[in-house]
Amino acid sequence: MSAIEPQTEPGLQLSWDWRAAGNFIGGGSGTGLVILAAVASGGGAAYWPLGFAGAVLVGVGLLCVWLEIGRPWRALHVFFHPQSSWMTREAFVSALLLPVTVLAAAASAPFLHLPAVAGVAVWLAALLAAVYLYCQARILRASKGIPAWRHGALTPVIITTGLAEGCGFILLGVALFGGAMVWPLVLLVVLLLGRWLAWRRYLAEMSKTGAPRKALDVLNDATPMINGLGHYGAAVLVILALAIGDGMIWGPWLAALAGAAAIAGGWWQKFVVIARAAYNQGFALPLTPVRGAGEAGPGDKPGWSKPGAGTL
Repeated sequence: MSAIEPQTEPGLQLSWDWRAAGNFIGGGSGTGLVILAAVASGGGAAYWPLGFAGAVLVGVGLLCVWLEIGRPWRALHVFFHPQSSWMTREAFVSALLLPVTVLAAAASAPFLHLPAVAGVAVWLAALLAAVYLYCQARILRASKGIPAWRHGALTPVIITTGLAEGCGFILLGVALFGGAMVWPLVLLVVLLLGRWLAWRRYLAEMSKTGAPRKALDVLNDATPMINGLGHYGAAVLVILALAIGDGMIWGPWLAALAGAAAIAGGWWQKFVVIARAAYNQGFALPLTPVRGAGEAGPGDKPGWSKPGAGTL
């Protein structure tokens, strides 16, 4: 290894660690749960425990970001640039999402029971959750210095995994509080297929356009676990749960296990992308300079794969 490699090749960024990943994990799962809890409530499921759980997950994600800041009270500065920052837009949406979701859950709960308020608040919370999830996807895309984040193919990965994780929590709620089991299982299969296809496309596009080799290695090494647990394993458990049905006492718990596998796969997926594959741009030469007469040589991007050089 030459002495200049650490200065020229892409290096792993250290500003966003597990706490930043925690924001995307909690925020994605929480918003996916709030969205699908509204759908489940239309089928007679109890909204209030699911709504409270969604708000808690989003709140935990925001707490992770707050803990990451060296001077926590400077977090208020995030509200200063809504015209240019998706992180600022996320913060503004969260300021509405959390109280509206808590209101929807409280109004739906037996101890308060305000159906007129709940009917509006539940769907308003779902709309705000969808906007919040989209803001999270755009935060990563706007991070131009990190090739693994800025790629447009990552946006559907973040959105589909948030919804898949939310559906997983719905199945956990069915096991704990009762409710229809079949439709969340069928929906989870659809969302797992969408997430698998989105992840596959993301990896293929990263390889096709070229990316830091170390980032590709991290993604490649993590994919068997992501697919094995979060896609294939969860899908097998869904099929078993559908075959058994909810007539047997352990049917809903098998469905809950499928949901837990989908959640774990999505959390690991986001942790890998945000905390482990986040190699920066590094340095590049568009042309190799020459001294005196002669033509410039080809450019070079140290530490990068060649565009189209294989697939993951």
